[in-house]
Parts: sequence; C-alpha cells; structure tokens
Amino acid sequence: MSILYKAPKIVVPRFNEEAGFYTTPQRSELMGRIRSANTKPEVALRKALWHFGYRYRCHDRRLPGKPDLVFAKQKIALFVDGDFWHGFDWRHKKEKIKSNAAFWIPKIERNMQRDREVTAQLEHLGWRVVRIWEHELKKAEFGATVYRVVRLLEEVSGVPDFLLSDEH
Repeated sequence: MSILYKAPKIVVPRFNEEAGFYTTPQRSELMGRIRSANTKPEVALRKALWHFGYRYRCHDRRLPGKPDLVFAKQKIALFVDGDFWHGFDWRHKKEKIKSNAAFWIPKIERNMQRDREVTAQLEHLGWRVVRIWEHELKKAEFGATVYRVVRLLEEVSGVPDFLLSDEH
C-alpha cells in the first residue's frame, strides 16, 4: 500500500480449481490473447497523435503504472483503460457478471483501486494524469478524444492562445 493512498488493498482470490474456479481450455486460450499493451485503441491514439507531431514514450517503466503514453516535456502520463478491465460504469456492469463472480468482481475492483493508487503517485511526483476509456476511442468519439488530448498538450506546452482558437 502506498503512503499516498490509505485504503486497504482489495484481495483477489487465486483463479484455480482449489479455490472453486473452473475454466475451459478454449476460454483459457481466449483470455491469453488479451493484451495489456499495444491494444488497438491505444495504437490508434498513438498514430493520431504522431500525425499531429507529438512525440512520446510508450509504457515507460520508470513511472508508476507504466503509462501507455508519456509526454515527458509536458509531464503528462496518459492511460488508455479498457472498459471492462478498469470498471467503466461498474455499478451496473458488476451486477451482470454471472460466472466466477467471486473472482471477477474483486479482480476488477482491485484494478480500479490500483488505478487510483497510480494516479495519486504520479500526481505526487508532479505529473498530470489523463485516463481515456476504450469506448472514447471508437469511431463516434475518436476525433473528439484526440482533439481533447491535443488541446491539453498545447495548453500545457504554453502555446499562445491565438494559436489555440478554432479559426485556424
């Protein structure tokens, strides 16, 4: 537990047959394909920001939580959080989990807790933390989300206000 974050750590039960959790080989194979880095939404955002001329580091291990994108000059750490894994709309979604709920509910809640811990640690180090939900990078919201990140980067970089106007 971090000095900055006082909540007790959520304990996630081990996922094994002794603990009463069962899975099929097919499900294990599917779960094994889930990526924690270089996901499609993350790569799409990286390409768009690169196109706008922004340079960044990916998954910088020197920072807590290994942010997906690190803009060192601006001291911005950006995370692309998967909707399920990081608990988007959790109050409603957790009621819908039927299989292995005793494992999945604490698992997702621990992920959410870790996100809060990492955010607190980075902010304590003087970083601005940006968290983007996976669904914000789908087609309907993609442009607006990229625009929001670009505006933030311009704002933090000290770009003059006249260059930030929508008239250009």
